[in-house]
Amino acid sequence: MDIKVDNNTVVVFDLDDTLYNELDYLKSAYKSIAQLLEPDEWRLLYSKMFSLYRSKINVFEYAANTYNIEVKLLIEMYRNHKPNIQLFDGVLDVLEAIKSKNGKIGIITDGRSKTQRAKIESLGILNYIDKIIISDEIGFEKPCFANFQAIEKSLTGTIYYYISDNLKKDFIAPNSMGWKSVALIDNGKNIHFETHKDMTLQKLPHEFVIDFKDFNII
Repeated sequence: MDIKVDNNTVVVFDLDDTLYNELDYLKSAYKSIAQLLEPDEWRLLYSKMFSLYRSKINVFEYAANTYNIEVKLLIEMYRNHKPNIQLFDGVLDVLEAIKSKNGKIGIITDGRSKTQRAKIESLGILNYIDKIIISDEIGFEKPCFANFQAIEKSLTGTIYYYISDNLKKDFIAPNSMGWKSVALIDNGKNIHFETHKDMTLQKLPHEFVIDFKDFNII
């Protein structure tokens, strides 16, 4: 997919399951918790936790009951750990190409401020981003128009792109506002994987791509 970029182009990305796999954040958090609860045998606990998650069994309740710790504290440990996550292949090349053409880059993501900012920092992309909109900070979640209007207010442009993954809520607002919308196809590890339920005209993006190597910044 060709994206022509100049100083009037604003390319905005979702974060989770768009720039990296959110499942890797979950695994990073489980590992961190397991190492705290079982310093010597953390691999066994980590294996158990991930197996419970895959079996749709409440991991936090299991750990709370087993180690006599409050679920609330476990959730805080999950949200506040330092994540070990990596960008999808090709993301950095796309960001650098956009910047080389004087384009502007934004992020619109739902989630808690501390958690989402820790992810962005861990991914090493903060220096590429001109504006970050996080639902916890602005007070609205997608598909609210306010998140996208905040980008338009901060980053002046004549054409806006939104690249994301969640057909349920991500493309309703940008489609209505005249943005170009692009969906990254689930690579088999997405947290929100039941996209077939949301393939209605209002929710569909303008384009689909398989991965970031499908983008050609010109």
